[in-house]
Amino acid sequence: MFLRLVQLSINTEYESTFRQVYNIVVLPQLQRLVGCRMAGLIKSNTDRGKFISLTLWDKKKQAEDYEKSDVSKKLSEHIEQFLSESSEWKLQLSEDSKVEYKPVLESPSRTNYVVAVRSHNNKSKLAESTGMYIRIVSVKIQPDKIKEFKKIYSKEILPNLETAEGCSFAYLTENLKNDSEFLSFSVWEDKSFADQYELSGKFTQLTDKVKHTFSKFYLWKMELEQSSKGKINTSEDMKIDNYTLITGKSFG
Repeated sequence: MFLRLVQLSINTEYESTFRQVYNIVVLPQLQRLVGCRMAGLIKSNTDRGKFISLTLWDKKKQAEDYEKSDVSKKLSEHIEQFLSESSEWKLQLSEDSKVEYKPVLESPSRTNYVVAVRSHNNKSKLAESTGMYIRIVSVKIQPDKIKEFKKIYSKEILPNLETAEGCSFAYLTENLKNDSEFLSFSVWEDKSFADQYELSGKFTQLTDKVKHTFSKFYLWKMELEQSSKGKINTSEDMKIDNYTLITGKSFG
């Protein structure tokens, strides 16, 4: 299966209208597309105005065909009016040949992933109700340890997530352009269950099982932190982001 993520920066003044448009216009259009199994809009719990539109496809080609289609273009036009303005400005001539400055909109960022490991339980569908809590863990893996990492995730991490109270489903995705980057998604009934899982120490225990497969730069950084007793941030750190489901639907 194939996962497509579109990161959006939405003007906070228009968030409510944007949600309505996504629910009324975007979801019905996606539901009609061949191969689209699921679509949803999730909102960051930490960064204001930050959203991700995610779609799950049977095949990569189906998602690529959609990206090139008129449907994709029209939906992008619907969304564009809600995008927030960046700090960048452009200089241009107006229709009456006057010089004018206009802010540049923050363009959506698109990333494609292949689903490497996924849940097989009967709960693995995106609920159509709002409020579900999504936890995304991003890691960079050593190229020669990718196979080992996937195996441990499949045999150790996924079964623990599937049996954790309140966890609806989970899956591991691999970045198609950067094959050392992986995202682990877990979807929870609400935040309290994810917090309970974290506080139980289970997340730390499972991370320790795969930590040796993380990028060498990250492992070196961890050693340096222990010796210096200080916190060091790098581009290859394990990153945890939390989102809330605004609207979503499974199509089959």
